Amino acid sequence: MVRRFFAVVVTICLLSASWAPVHAQTQVEDPKYFNETGHNLRGDFLKFYNSNPNAVFLYGYPITEEFISRDGKKVQYFQRARFEYRPDLPEGQRVQTTPLGREMYVSTGPLNVSNAFACRPYPQTGYAVCFAFLEFFDQYGGVAQFGYPISSFEYHENKIVQYFENARMEWQPWRAEGQRVVLSDLGRMYFDKLGEDPALLAAVLPQNAASRGVVNLQVRAFAWKAVTLATDSQLIFVIVQDQNLQPVANANCTALTHWPDGRADTAMLTTNTNGVGMLPLSFTSQPYGGLIYVDVACVFSNLSASTTTSFRIWY
Repeated sequence: MVRRFFAVVVTICLLSASWAPVHAQTQVEDPKYFNETGHNLRGDFLKFYNSNPNAVFLYGYPITEEFISRDGKKVQYFQRARFEYRPDLPEGQRVQTTPLGREMYVSTGPLNVSNAFACRPYPQTGYAVCFAFLEFFDQYGGVAQFGYPISSFEYHENKIVQYFENARMEWQPWRAEGQRVVLSDLGRMYFDKLGEDPALLAAVLPQNAASRGVVNLQVRAFAWKAVTLATDSQLIFVIVQDQNLQPVANANCTALTHWPDGRADTAMLTTNTNGVGMLPLSFTSQPYGGLIYVDVACVFSNLSASTTTSFRIWY
């Protein structure tokens, strides 16, 4: 009896010990879904992203799911970055950012705008960071975030830019004071350079059982017939989509039709499950060559967007 009692006790202890780590392993951070681009972020990539308080600004939103890239690495692309998973590195260092500045840099020739009193030279690469770029560099992480400068100021795509190992800064003078330095979308540019599968950019469903959210409306409208008779009928199609080009149902739209004689008719329509609404028009004796245009404004939740389409009376 004593042996049997101790056997039961030992069995219970072993089972209890085996339960504890199983419970601990279930404490995995939920995937996060980004409505802005329609992609999920999870696991080590999510932890790395969340560790940077300026992640959205510096990396942008994810534009793919994680996958095995054409260069053989487990990666995930963002608007301005690419994360790589390196299982050969120690815990806590296994997520690295691809040095996109080095990968994308092709010189167009330096601009001689340096100033010894407003620049900081980096002998590691032989280049300096100057003016507003230096303020931005220091504010958002310096060498640890951007790497060393690998170019001087240059013109690229009609903009003054500077390349760093991990990024490219742009000077956009039309923006407000204090916001004129931005990072280029090198993540998407590198995605195209490597020839990754464009299907990877398509929006997907949330992995965390959350519903998709609409954060931006896009409205398009077009006429069934580009030209009509003076007495005829017409059909105006209105298409409402979200930020990921997914259909938005139950958007309420107002269509204002402007006739050649100066009249304006107002009509209401609602989009169906395919995000499509239709406006039928009938008219008589319109002037030859007259232009009829239709202004469309749509509302969904607290969002709104508008567009215009037109057609012409032929004869």
